[in-house]
Amino acid sequence: MSEHKEQLRLGVDIGGTFTDLLLADRDGVVLTLKTPSVPKAPEQAVINGLTELKKRGIDLTDINVFIHGTTLAVNTLIERKGCRTALLVTKGFRDVLEMRRMRLENTIDLYGDKVLPLVPRQYVLEIDERITVDGDILQEMNLDGLDAQLEKLIADGVEAIGVAFLHAYKNPVHEKKIKEYIQQKYPQFYISVSSEIWPQQKEYERTLVTVINSYIGRKMKDYFEHLIVGCTSMGLKASVLSTMSNGGIMTAESAAQEPVRTLLSGPASGVIGATRIAQQIGIDKVITFDMGGTSADIAVINKTANYSTENKIGDFPVIIPAIDVTAIGAGGGSIAWLDDSGILKVGPQSAGADPGPVAYHRGGTEPALTDAYVCLGFMSKFQLLDGEMEIFPDEAAAALQKLADKLDLDVPEMAQSIVDVATANMYANFIPLMAKNGVDPREYALLAFGGAGPVHGFMLAREVGIRKIIVPATPGTLCALGSAFADLKQDYVFTTYKRMDEFAEGELTQVIDRLRSEGAAWIEHEAASGIELVSTSYEYSLDMRFVGQAFELKVMIPEDIFEDKEAIFERFHTLYKTLFGVEMKDAMVEIINVRVTAIGETKKGALRIRRDAAPQKSFEKRRIYFDHKYQEATVAPRFSLEIGKRYTGPAILTAYDTTIFIPPEFDYYCDEHMNIIGEMRDE
Repeated sequence: MSEHKEQLRLGVDIGGTFTDLLLADRDGVVLTLKTPSVPKAPEQAVINGLTELKKRGIDLTDINVFIHGTTLAVNTLIERKGCRTALLVTKGFRDVLEMRRMRLENTIDLYGDKVLPLVPRQYVLEIDERITVDGDILQEMNLDGLDAQLEKLIADGVEAIGVAFLHAYKNPVHEKKIKEYIQQKYPQFYISVSSEIWPQQKEYERTLVTVINSYIGRKMKDYFEHLIVGCTSMGLKASVLSTMSNGGIMTAESAAQEPVRTLLSGPASGVIGATRIAQQIGIDKVITFDMGGTSADIAVINKTANYSTENKIGDFPVIIPAIDVTAIGAGGGSIAWLDDSGILKVGPQSAGADPGPVAYHRGGTEPALTDAYVCLGFMSKFQLLDGEMEIFPDEAAAALQKLADKLDLDVPEMAQSIVDVATANMYANFIPLMAKNGVDPREYALLAFGGAGPVHGFMLAREVGIRKIIVPATPGTLCALGSAFADLKQDYVFTTYKRMDEFAEGELTQVIDRLRSEGAAWIEHEAASGIELVSTSYEYSLDMRFVGQAFELKVMIPEDIFEDKEAIFERFHTLYKTLFGVEMKDAMVEIINVRVTAIGETKKGALRIRRDAAPQKSFEKRRIYFDHKYQEATVAPRFSLEIGKRYTGPAILTAYDTTIFIPPEFDYYCDEHMNIIGEMRDE
């Protein structure tokens, strides 16, 4: 048995361009690895990574924790490549997906295109049943004729079914009965019911999240099964775990049943990793900047990550709690192009992993943002993956030349223009988002990661007024690090819609105890897969509002005030005044939802990065083109910097997993944790 047997953890992040692997033991990170993603078979990239680990002398049987995040679920939804799905609803509610919220997507565009539902109307079946708002059975369920309808669905190629009955969040009896009926007679269907996926009032959102689960479920179930088989065949003994949108983890078997909880698993893993880095450094206020091959995402950290129940993915709102991550711009693979008016655009189309940017020499023909980096001089021929991945600057220049000819520019100026447009797009999305969240970016540090984040992070920071930038020791694999250091975490909700004075003594405690018991049972079930836990804890909150308001506030409550109505009132009023500047203590207050989050803290090692030996001749000079002029930049391996010594930009720091570009306005140094800290000089 290896000395690492009880501590070796493997985190994996399957991105659009690269699949990242990070291996850690009790003392810290052992190694990091990047391998090209395989869009047609995402699990194959993981197998390729495991194969490479074996070549590097890692005994896969020594890995006792394997956690991975993937963008497969969210891409399946956004690209609408899920399976053909049907929906069963209460009689009279056939158009719940068509009607949505009866709101214009753009209030100044009266001719906006209608969002097509995931389930065509002909596949929405009405079931004669009715549950009242109090949970009483008003109409017993009648399944006459259902068999004929299901047989027709099968003939039409429908593979999945979602079930969302009116008020099933109060009484799920009919949903459970029809699920059992369909599973027994028609096991070929992948089926989801709303009372199990997310039992919260809001008929459209609850129905939609159930449909999404079924829509992506078949593909995700097949993926997880193939991944488990592939990993087992490689000799991996650890259970396969998946990260979730809320930053927690669950077993692959559970994720196959509720894949909707993994929609934002990849971005969430990055925020969890960034949170741990910020805590290690001792910085409370951080804006994360995760820029990969297809997009640039941000999140706000105030000691802990912000969460939201109003995330929008593609055309669809998702009500399940998730780390609040927002896409603000292009990724390294985003393609530069000219619109019909000859205006330069960057994205949203991406070269992805296949064929990738032109400079990768994999068949790409359209210039991407990464090609612009290459032509500016930020990346050299044998710089990526310690020289394992060759860059072809001449091919990138030729691709940009075709675009430059149309705008009467030379290649360096074309490259600068592409970078400027990408930065402007990020700025245009960044500033309103900060205002919406009440955040002054000048009070925050920017933590840049992802394959392209450290290249572009400083450029964005100087545009938006952020003066401190952090590049972690493993920026290109931070999402994988977040996966490796994640905890079990599950959210539960109970819809009540009661004024505070309507709660009987002990009633609120009973609701919370029931949700907590469900959480405890879930943690016990998931931990049985071999996850070693340090502790189990719970977080409690109430969605509260003044009676008659349309939106509620999430009020955190400690365990000792469940029955102290005055204390709960005070917390609500304090939060309301903080957000809106007014007090209305005489107005009636109601509780909409009761929420409990169950957390199983996993056993983890230290968050320490081993420092590589510095090359003999570390520093050199390179001519780059930046800010519309040629400049001389210092080029050095990032791990060759002396800890604590301050250096001056412009500079290019090379690493296995990324490139760090530091503009002239910044000083930078390497801290004791191997993070690169950049600080804008005072004018």
